[in-house]
Amino acid sequence: MGRPRPYFFSFLAAGLVFCTAITNLPDEAAMDGLKKELQGVEWSNQEPNYCTWFGVTCNPWDLSVEALELPRRGLKGNVSLVSELKSIKRLDLSGNLFHGPIPLHGNLSLAALEFLDLSANKFGGFIPSSLGNLRLLQSLNLSNNLLIGEIPAELKNLESLQEFQISGNNLNGSIPEWIGGLSGLKVFSAYENHLFGEIPQNLGKNSQLELLNLHSNQLEGVIPESIFSSGKLEVLVLTLNKLTGSIPEPVGNCKSLSNLRIGNNNLAGSVPTSIGNISSLTYFEANNNHLSGELPVEFAGCSNLTLLNLASNELSGFVPIELGDLENLQEFIVADNSLTGEVPRSLLKCRNLSKLDLSSNRFNGSLPENICSTSRLQFLLLGQNSIGGEIPQVIGDCARLLELQLGGNYLTGQIPPDIGRIKNLQIALNLSFNRLHGSLPQELGKLDKLVSLDVSNNQLSGTIPSEFKGMLSIIEVNFSNNELTGPVPAFFPFQKSPPSSFLGNKDLCGDPLSISCTSYYDAEYQNNHHKTSYKIVLAVIGSGLAVFITVSIVVVLFMIRERQAMKSKSFEVSAEEIPVASPLVITGKVFIHSLKQAVDFDSVVKETMKDSNKLNNGTFSTSYKAIMPSGLVLSVKKLKSVDRTVVHHQNKMIRELERLGNLSHPYLLRPIGYVIYEDVALLLHPYILNGTLAQLLHGSSKEEYLPDWPRRLSISIGLAEGLGFLHHVAIIHLDISSSNVFLDAHYNALLGEIEISKLLDPMKGTASISAVAGSFGYIPPEYAYTMQVTAPGNVYSFGVVLLEILTTRLPVDEVFGEGLDLVKWVHDAPGRGETPVQIMDARLSTFSFAWRKQMLAVLKVAMLCTDTAPTKRPKMKKVVEMLLEV
Repeated sequence: MGRPRPYFFSFLAAGLVFCTAITNLPDEAAMDGLKKELQGVEWSNQEPNYCTWFGVTCNPWDLSVEALELPRRGLKGNVSLVSELKSIKRLDLSGNLFHGPIPLHGNLSLAALEFLDLSANKFGGFIPSSLGNLRLLQSLNLSNNLLIGEIPAELKNLESLQEFQISGNNLNGSIPEWIGGLSGLKVFSAYENHLFGEIPQNLGKNSQLELLNLHSNQLEGVIPESIFSSGKLEVLVLTLNKLTGSIPEPVGNCKSLSNLRIGNNNLAGSVPTSIGNISSLTYFEANNNHLSGELPVEFAGCSNLTLLNLASNELSGFVPIELGDLENLQEFIVADNSLTGEVPRSLLKCRNLSKLDLSSNRFNGSLPENICSTSRLQFLLLGQNSIGGEIPQVIGDCARLLELQLGGNYLTGQIPPDIGRIKNLQIALNLSFNRLHGSLPQELGKLDKLVSLDVSNNQLSGTIPSEFKGMLSIIEVNFSNNELTGPVPAFFPFQKSPPSSFLGNKDLCGDPLSISCTSYYDAEYQNNHHKTSYKIVLAVIGSGLAVFITVSIVVVLFMIRERQAMKSKSFEVSAEEIPVASPLVITGKVFIHSLKQAVDFDSVVKETMKDSNKLNNGTFSTSYKAIMPSGLVLSVKKLKSVDRTVVHHQNKMIRELERLGNLSHPYLLRPIGYVIYEDVALLLHPYILNGTLAQLLHGSSKEEYLPDWPRRLSISIGLAEGLGFLHHVAIIHLDISSSNVFLDAHYNALLGEIEISKLLDPMKGTASISAVAGSFGYIPPEYAYTMQVTAPGNVYSFGVVLLEILTTRLPVDEVFGEGLDLVKWVHDAPGRGETPVQIMDARLSTFSFAWRKQMLAVLKVAMLCTDTAPTKRPKMKKVVEMLLEV
């Protein structure tokens, strides 16, 4: 044999190191301590080798902890022991429930730390100055906490820092000059604080700054030219401050700039012509400033421009016709300026234009005949200008309009009946303060989605058509100051309106006006008496016969009802005399020690025998509200047994229930106990005050509706994370629907019925497809022939819930048409010529541009989840990632 080669000894030495490390784990004490301190992390039943624990990454040679990543786990407790992990490089505890002062201090034990993310918690107090000792730190994120005080000067020692995020806190003081000296800085985000003073004039001068977001502070002074010097800037957001000066000319150096938002400041001067150099520019917002001069024709060079908002400035001149070449332009907003000329016809060539807001300017001429040539137009806002002529009849071709504002102009002629063809018109139709005459077209009554109608201060005559009762969604109306006559139609929204909505029409009568319509009817009678006398006679005879028949029917029905009531009462009395024996409880258990004394099993059984306590009927169970003698309120599910499942598989069921009771995840509704009697299993849960997602989306309290997209998005993410966790532990849910998503006191999503997925055998021959797959409307198409519940099937059902959240429509509804459900209705939208925005809940998508952008992103996720091919649907882990990116 020859001499052993050197690499053999290296391999042998490495093996010895590995074997030694198994028995001597260097961070064992710290990790065992963290296991005890952290509440909510799934480490309780893990093996001693912490390198296998969830969220832990170790060095493969010495098994020291290099990364601890536990974002969005609902964790609480003391994390100070992390400081004892001497080799840790990455620490991510974002999106949890930690509170109190930041417990990490930049001592030598954390010298290797490169990434620290504590965002989205409830940490308070000051930013520890000792964090400045973390010389290798590249990313520091403390956003969305409760931090106060100033940015500590000691952080200037973080020379490797590339990302510095402290947004969404209560920080004050000024932005230190040393931040501009960080040569590696790429991202600086400090929005939504109380920072004041000037932006450092050296910020970005010596760095590769890519993102600067300082909106919603109290910053003053000018926008430093230095932030554009490297040319690397991609996002600049400075809205809602007190900045002065002009927009720096060097902005054109940043060829990768996509977002430029500087609205709600005190900026003056003109928009620099160099703006045309930025072909990547997508959003330009400079509204609510004091910008002057003309609208630069150079904007035509921004070929990717989607949003241009220069509202509430001091701009003058014409809208350049070249802007009509912006093929990607979706929103053009220049309201409240001094722009003039005709309504720019060139903009109507922008095929993606959805919002055109020219209101409160000096536009003149007439409305273009091609006003509806852009098929995606949803907001046409031209009020408070000097536009004349007639409203073109082609206005009815603007089929996707949600809002039409033409008030405060010099429009003449009659109101075109074609407006009644704009079936999507929802937010407002405003034709007030014009010179319109003639009668109100009865076709407007077809606008059943319209919320606000204003035709005041015109010269309209005739009556208010009774067909206006077809405006089923109307809330606000204004018919004042016209020449209308006759009675106000007996329509609740009209009667509910203030009298001022009808004043100024001398011959208008009825509610809500305090003017009797008697004189009006008398005049009508005198004018038509000779034509209608015979009709009156016939009417009287007909009415008499109708009254006689009606009274006869009512008497007969009353007699029948009385007899039935007597029989029912007799039955109830006899039933009450028969004593009902309480069933014998076989077994029961409460998993939570602190609740054991508060739960009485016999009371649980009795409460579920009262129909008055029934909450709802599910596919696999019936839910009841149960109040214990102790005062504790429970939600109890009575499991629907199939083939005496409870009797034959009682021990297996108990084992599964106890295992599920030990599951720990913030977005799952776990059972807290069970009761078994006869062939019935009762599953005990905490009573959820805020009900279900279905009740939130489809409840009856429409008058109290508030736009709630952030809440809905949060629910979507929580539900996705809960379902993703189930798939991670190999549990496939049997019945994902909005009725099985419960909402806690903070409107966090809690996915219910998880125990059903383990207690029922979906392969039983006696089970129907609906029992296997869940609720109607959420069932994946493949279940019809596979008869097997799968993870991709769960993803499909989750996608249906997402569509429900986005559209506020039921999964199955007659409005979709014959043979269509929500999924098919959404997927078929392009074939109907509808845009994605049109199928979403307009109350949310029209609330803000940011909300709409997020909703469109979530819609893409929902479309992927509801693909007809199971293999094309993403896994829930990927779904969570996509939603978090939103």
